[in-house]
Amino acid sequence: MKKMFFAAIAASLLFVGCNEKAPVGKLTESGLDKKNFETEVNGKKTDLYVLTNPAGMEVCITNLGGRIVSIMVPDKDGNKKDVVLGFDSIQDYINIPSNYGAIIGRYGNRIGNGTFQIDDVKYDLPKNNFGHTLHGGDKGFHTVIFDAKLAADNILELTYLSKDGEEGFPGNLNVKVTYILGDDNALQIKYEAETDKPTVVNLTNHSYFNMDGDPTSKNTDWLLTLHADQYTPIDSTFMTTGEILTVEGTPMDFRTPTAVGARIDDATFTQLVNGKGYDHNWVLNTGGDINKVAATLESPKTGIVLDVYTTEPGMQFYAGNFMQGTDKGKKGIVYQHRTAVCLETQKYPDTPNKKDWPTTTLRPGEKYQSETIFKFSVKK
Repeated sequence: MKKMFFAAIAASLLFVGCNEKAPVGKLTESGLDKKNFETEVNGKKTDLYVLTNPAGMEVCITNLGGRIVSIMVPDKDGNKKDVVLGFDSIQDYINIPSNYGAIIGRYGNRIGNGTFQIDDVKYDLPKNNFGHTLHGGDKGFHTVIFDAKLAADNILELTYLSKDGEEGFPGNLNVKVTYILGDDNALQIKYEAETDKPTVVNLTNHSYFNMDGDPTSKNTDWLLTLHADQYTPIDSTFMTTGEILTVEGTPMDFRTPTAVGARIDDATFTQLVNGKGYDHNWVLNTGGDINKVAATLESPKTGIVLDVYTTEPGMQFYAGNFMQGTDKGKKGIVYQHRTAVCLETQKYPDTPNKKDWPTTTLRPGEKYQSETIFKFSVKK
């Protein structure tokens, strides 16, 4: 179904010729050619937006799915590295269905059995993942064209109206996502939404981070710290069971810096078998305080450090278990198994069906607000 949808988009794709903003041969610092993103999809224009700061950091974002295409940051030797996976053109994003760098909505992660209920009204959603709804369905926000406004050299505003009934979700939902690149090499993402009918909302970003700045490099040796005493276990269909368990004495304990690959293939631990590695939600200790570090990811090779801050109660740590070496990414490099990790800030999975968990219900007159910061630094 997903491939058919993207094929339909590809059939309607019309490339626009070079314009004055993107002279032939002029590339971004990460090596992207802006004209490869200047096109029309289903009558809406797409583009590549480049954010910069005085420190020399560069972030490239396209309004197709609100995707972060590249992030250039210095390593311990002062060499710039691109630390996220993605593609070189809009055509690639269409031809290769994926979530690389995308805004995920209306609901990040899974909704059990593709159904939920609000005020005694039942809603049925597309089932696109082991009988459940994943990341808003096949036509989730990762596939839509956001309206874009470059408000400053370091600020991009994206807006989208998700109409009532889109992928089965109720209510006309007005969404705004703002990317702000700070002088301190922190990329701030602000999510806002309002609805005219009770609905559920759980927005996140699905960037695939490669901390070596080398897409051929495995994530095995990167050091991860997750400030979380608990996590939500899953069954064999990747659905949360409703339990909240301690990480104490298990391979889920990342409260001190631990190599991603140190325990990932422990076949004696059922959760790693169920997830085919790490693909779980952690219950953060930060209590929604944006000033507290929720997670830290570091490459001993490059010295690049990523600190994650969020107002959300949970974080999905996904270690690239389903990367199969079939996607040819930027510069023609094939993305192999576990060559990236995702750190998706969120409400817990399937919250609409687990009433004791942090609510994702949004009602008319209320405003959904969420914030996440990806801050980069160097450890020498």
